[in-house]
Amino acid sequence: MSSLPPSLLLSSHQRSRSTNLEMAPIKDVLTISSRAVVCQDSELKGAITIGSGTVVHPKATIFAVAGPIVIGSNCIIEEGAVIVNRRKEIMRIGDLNLFSIQSRVESPVVGNFNTFLPKSQTASTVRISNCCVVGAGCALLPAFSTEEEELLEGKRKDEVLEPYTVLYLTSDGEGEEGRTVNRRTWDGKGEEGERDLRMKHVEYLREMLPKVTRMRAV
Repeated sequence: MSSLPPSLLLSSHQRSRSTNLEMAPIKDVLTISSRAVVCQDSELKGAITIGSGTVVHPKATIFAVAGPIVIGSNCIIEEGAVIVNRRKEIMRIGDLNLFSIQSRVESPVVGNFNTFLPKSQTASTVRISNCCVVGAGCALLPAFSTEEEELLEGKRKDEVLEPYTVLYLTSDGEGEEGRTVNRRTWDGKGEEGERDLRMKHVEYLREMLPKVTRMRAV
């Protein structure tokens, strides 16, 4: 049985199936590149591959519930970020992706150079292409209920977030109900510079984290 709390295992629209998921045995099969930096105080469960240069902070969670997770190179997974694969297919994450503090990603496909800002969420029915930004507090969630999801299992068509899509919140009133998730398209201006900054960030973390916290043995 997993030691993770139910809140990490399931998103709210899937709580009704929590008993089955918690009881299912999950075998840890970890394949970590020798050039990756994975802090010991991170939570890795299931079949997970972590590519060269990727940095996993303390308190980050990567949980392969139903299928494996394969993470590419030079990604940053910050403290409190949660990556979950609840589908049987392999969850594939490309290169140079940033998963910020308390973001939660369940997308079965994440391309390259995407940014998930703090407290953002993506559901298991949303595929992320390349160069997208999911803004702070933005949620890409299913538009159907748990019962409808069960009926559509294996037949639903995933939403695809097109390249260079930027999601951001605007406030139309008080509280969370007054917030709206909006979309716009980034023109790609400054992309090369942004990629260089992301790589410098990765290199800095690879150098500094082993000095201040314990690393997971590879």
